[in-house]
Amino acid sequence: MKSSMKFPRFHFGAMARCGFQMGFLVLLVSFPASLHAQNRGQAGGDDERVQELYAEAKSAQAAGNLAEAAGRYEAILKIAPRLAAAYNNLGSIYLQQHEFKKAAQVLQRGLEINRDMPSASALLGIALYEMAEYAAAKPRLETALRANPSDGNAEIYLANDLIHLNEYEKAAEHLRTLAHREPKNQEVWYLLGKVYLQLSQTSLAKLNEIDPNSYLTHQVSGEVMESMNNLDGALLEYKKAVELAPDRHGTHYHLGNAYWLLLMWEPAKKEFLAELANDPQNCQAQWKLGDILLEQQAGPQSALEQLDRALALCPESPEAHEDRGRALLKLERYEEAAKDLQKAAAADPAEPRPHFLLSQAYRALGRAQEAQAEMRTFSKLEEASQAAKANRAKQILENKGTTPTP
Repeated sequence: MKSSMKFPRFHFGAMARCGFQMGFLVLLVSFPASLHAQNRGQAGGDDERVQELYAEAKSAQAAGNLAEAAGRYEAILKIAPRLAAAYNNLGSIYLQQHEFKKAAQVLQRGLEINRDMPSASALLGIALYEMAEYAAAKPRLETALRANPSDGNAEIYLANDLIHLNEYEKAAEHLRTLAHREPKNQEVWYLLGKVYLQLSQTSLAKLNEIDPNSYLTHQVSGEVMESMNNLDGALLEYKKAVELAPDRHGTHYHLGNAYWLLLMWEPAKKEFLAELANDPQNCQAQWKLGDILLEQQAGPQSALEQLDRALALCPESPEAHEDRGRALLKLERYEEAAKDLQKAAAADPAEPRPHFLLSQAYRALGRAQEAQAEMRTFSKLEEASQAAKANRAKQILENKGTTPTP
């Protein structure tokens, strides 16, 4: 049996300009009060004129008149051609004007005069990146980031640059750093997801190349199909994995989980029991057996005993605590149920269900205000969950027209 698995292709070519907009750095360097140290032999009047032009350039830039600001810096460089800060500032303006080649030339000249200008290195790296000179951009962006590790703009450009250079592991490192620093930055998470998909594609292709009929190849194929909600296809692949490796940890669990997702309780139960024979420490299989007992109305006490076994292995499992709370509600042990449901709610604050169940427990305990508060929380979280699902569905539909054919 040869696996029919196809691996999706992921394209990064237009990432910086399609769906992910990166802003240019506006790194202006102040001029020294006296220019004599950088311009030996210049008259004092030149100092005054340069400062006047610098003030006019800043004013023009603040007003959004980039052409005028660029003209002032160009005039400054005619007077003080060794003034490195002026090259930095002029390069920044050229970048904002999308004059990337001019920016690169000016910034390179400034760095020849003064190598110790991290802002100019960052700007030069960005200019080279925008010119698709990725190999040349990389050391410039790395230099800037070493000098200023908190420069998020330089780091996001470097991550993109590494992606274009197919250095996905290094790109992922920088994106993880950015995600930790800016956890609400959707663009960073988008890029990190894309990089992980690319790394996954590479690994899966290698797995398929080594042995297209191994149990691991079929198991991974099933996982890919499951992630795409193709549960029928996942079942076929998981069955092949079980046939090839019935004694391996995980094969029965994956098959049982696919049945569980399809609400096929009896075959799911059979596979979870087979998994526990191979791996008695699989607390997920233990929990899902308890969940099945609840769904089959087999009796809350039997479900409770099964869920206790799951929690003995994984005491922090929010799903097991939630189901244990459900079982205790059925047994009218409301105080105990509330404790389990509180743990489930605390473990996953965005999940609505524990709050709905908590409201039932509090109502049974006569704690009306707390019950009402939990219902309000449930309604708010449920609304947010439905909105997120609708948004994901919309994105999937929109992406169908732009996703390349494998």
